[in-house]
Amino acid sequence: MAKITKVSPLAPAAFPDLPVIGGVTFATAEAGVRYAGRTDVMLALLQPGTTMAGAFTRSLTRSANVLDCEAKIGGTGTEGAAIIVNSGNSNAFTGRAGETSVRTICEAVAKATGIPAGRVFTSSTGVIGEKLPHERIVARIPDLVRNQDASALEKAARAIMTTDTFPKGSARTIRIGGKEVNIAGIAKGSGMIAPDMATMLVYIFTDARVEQAALQALVTRLTDATFNCITVDSDTSTSDTLLVGATGASGADATGNPEFEEALHAVMLDLAHQVVRDGEGATKFVEIRITGAASDAEARTHGMSIANSPLVKTAIAGEDPNWGRIVMAIGKSGASADRDKLSIRFGDVLVAERGWVAPAYREADGAAHMKGQNLLISVDLGIGNGKATVWTCDLTHDYIAINADYRS
Repeated sequence: MAKITKVSPLAPAAFPDLPVIGGVTFATAEAGVRYAGRTDVMLALLQPGTTMAGAFTRSLTRSANVLDCEAKIGGTGTEGAAIIVNSGNSNAFTGRAGETSVRTICEAVAKATGIPAGRVFTSSTGVIGEKLPHERIVARIPDLVRNQDASALEKAARAIMTTDTFPKGSARTIRIGGKEVNIAGIAKGSGMIAPDMATMLVYIFTDARVEQAALQALVTRLTDATFNCITVDSDTSTSDTLLVGATGASGADATGNPEFEEALHAVMLDLAHQVVRDGEGATKFVEIRITGAASDAEARTHGMSIANSPLVKTAIAGEDPNWGRIVMAIGKSGASADRDKLSIRFGDVLVAERGWVAPAYREADGAAHMKGQNLLISVDLGIGNGKATVWTCDLTHDYIAINADYRS
């Protein structure tokens, strides 16, 4: 694996203090799937009555784990549920062997917990195309079941990391009908990040009660506004998964509750931003706001064209206010644009308008904005009411170094 020796300069100061979520416990173990001397597998157990929802990569070469999870999502959860995740090996492009690994792990968890195999959800992340040594994971399942702890969510976040430089967590607490409701989630993701579900692993838990169909609709809608609006390198993973479990332990019914939706959105957006802030080699966090597009969909197309452009991203890394590259990315996106109507801003600095550089623009002003760690690029197309916001990071030499020796 690539050797990561420094934490991203965009990382939060510390892992957040996550609340205990009633009805779910966690444990981690060292299975030696690929790494030595660190935890690399986690098991979460959710109480009977839990409803599960999810979103998954739409890669046409998605892993056996993803296909299995897609088939299992739904139902009332009267028997409880389990989530088991390993890092170091993605179990993708492994043919029948991958399916065997998933089935063997699910059956082993079911035997150890009494939870039906049809309610065991698996995820694998890491190198593609190598058989998963599932026997190493199965050997640790008794320990994982025995060591369950309601307060071990941070340990779970660390166990699922690959090239991540920091564990990612987020939480919100609200009140519904006089009852306290907690939402807490963890994520992993650093490279191979581009929207098509969300190319990462994300696990979110709440003690609210939410009807399954409503939870699935909510997760789908919020995924489009959060994880599907980020990109690190334009590459969509074969393996990645978002699972949300609602245990109902608080006794509060959050089905259709707008405050619950707002809180879940906040957790999902925070985790999505943390993934970008841990983009491999990243030194800049970039928000791209598109307004005045022909539609919201076209606004997002323009935004992702800018966010995924290597020329834009390397200019940002070099702190070069090269606004011509923004113009280029808009022109190539395939969405509607009129050269003579669009305007571009770096932060509060008006850079270009009406098909030309703004008369008052000074290169030094644009350069000053580019020196910050948190950047804003705004583009108004001037042709409609469509808008979108997407987030990305810069592209540096370290991205190449990390990925050039990823399997070493």
